[in-house]
Amino acid sequence: MSEPVTGLASPPAQQLVDGKLVPASDGATYPILDPATAEVIGHAPDGTAADVEAAIAAARRAFDESAWSTDVALRVRCLRQLHTALLEEAEAFKALTTAEVGMPGFMMGAAGFDVPVDGLRWVTDLLETYEFETDLGVAKPMGIASRRTVRREPVGVVAAISPWNVPTQINLAKIGPALAAGCTVVLKPAPDTPWVAAELGRLVAERTDLPAGVLNVVTPRSNEVASVLASDPRIDMVSFTGSTATGRAIMAAAAPTLKKVFLELGGKSAAIALDDADVASVAGATAFAACIHAGQGCAITTRLVVPRERYDEAVQVAAATMESIGVKDPADPSAICGPVISQVQRDRVEAYLRLAEEEGGTFATGGHVLDDRPGYWVAPTVVAGLDSSSRLAQEEVFGPVLVVLPHDGDDDAVRIANDSAYGLSGSVDSGSLERAKAVADRIRTGTLAVNGGVWFSPDVPFGGYKQSGLGREMGVAGFEEYLEVKTMAFPA
Repeated sequence: MSEPVTGLASPPAQQLVDGKLVPASDGATYPILDPATAEVIGHAPDGTAADVEAAIAAARRAFDESAWSTDVALRVRCLRQLHTALLEEAEAFKALTTAEVGMPGFMMGAAGFDVPVDGLRWVTDLLETYEFETDLGVAKPMGIASRRTVRREPVGVVAAISPWNVPTQINLAKIGPALAAGCTVVLKPAPDTPWVAAELGRLVAERTDLPAGVLNVVTPRSNEVASVLASDPRIDMVSFTGSTATGRAIMAAAAPTLKKVFLELGGKSAAIALDDADVASVAGATAFAACIHAGQGCAITTRLVVPRERYDEAVQVAAATMESIGVKDPADPSAICGPVISQVQRDRVEAYLRLAEEEGGTFATGGHVLDDRPGYWVAPTVVAGLDSSSRLAQEEVFGPVLVVLPHDGDDDAVRIANDSAYGLSGSVDSGSLERAKAVADRIRTGTLAVNGGVWFSPDVPFGGYKQSGLGREMGVAGFEEYLEVKTMAFPA
């Protein structure tokens, strides 16, 4: 087994099962690669079916037999301990994220680290004040005087399955509300980014009073090994973020036991510039957004929809913006666009670039992978000459690729934005806020930035319409995803 090639200060990745930090039960590991260099930076336990079974059993036992589900004060104390530990180890955690995920350092002040950690604080504050029981007062249904209460209780055991693109954001957006609600959790991160999840498990084990089994972290490489999380009857809910195709498979696997399922899936979000907007500014901002973290964000606007008479200008501005950004080592403080996560992902993006050519598109800039350096790099790309029906305009690429589409007025812009299987995010810009809002009101998507407004915050629910998923993450709505509603009636 090769040794790591970097001197990361983070401890080796270990699983957390029933309160103990452990290797895989058979001792197997797999390499963790730095996507900027393709070099091995560590090894993760290749969790076995026995490890996943032990984690599920521990979570079930902790929910059924410990005080976790009923002791709000204990939950508050433990979540505050985890929040403090994350703040105290922030710099090491951020460095690990840049190395393992290839995420540029500037993102650590947002979705990379600071916002999700603040989200843990936010949901803990919510827990301290949340009313789990509501008195509906006395009424006489069917002539019987009764006092009715509505009580909210934890769902139970949650399988949290997270992706590789912004792992700390999504790990904490799942386990924070789930634990605050009183659930117990088995967290299964993507095998491309197991280390940052393992670090959460370490902090829980070493720095908090969470009872054994309340949080478990398993890192199997095999989807087959992990698939039991969606079908095991001891799991009460699956919370998944990832591709729409995998989301469908999880729904199917969960159906026989009728588990609650939360899904945050793909997106192909549209940035609309109306004819009275500053089209050049919108084009530049959208091109910039499409480069962030090499376009590996489900809510990134990857369709730029502009007035037909301003189309050429928008394409030129977007291309110039991407060329000025370029690609850089994610450890460089000025980096915006780093590598994609893996060779598999680079090959996928390259296949879409070839498809763009086959569909009749042209590249205003980019259009190729960068194979003159180690690691997994794609040149930031602007695709022109396609219409809304093209696959490049319909399918999620998950790379630094922006397709520019013309519209013929507000109604046409709305049509194009809604001409998608997805409905996750988007933006609308106009010289008139009233006009921009009128267009935004007609777009079927879960989050929208109107004239530059920013929605991303721990107190704001995030999720999508259509094939972008089911349910909401973050905000009060995200917390309540992990609660069941019980109605009780008593003699008045």
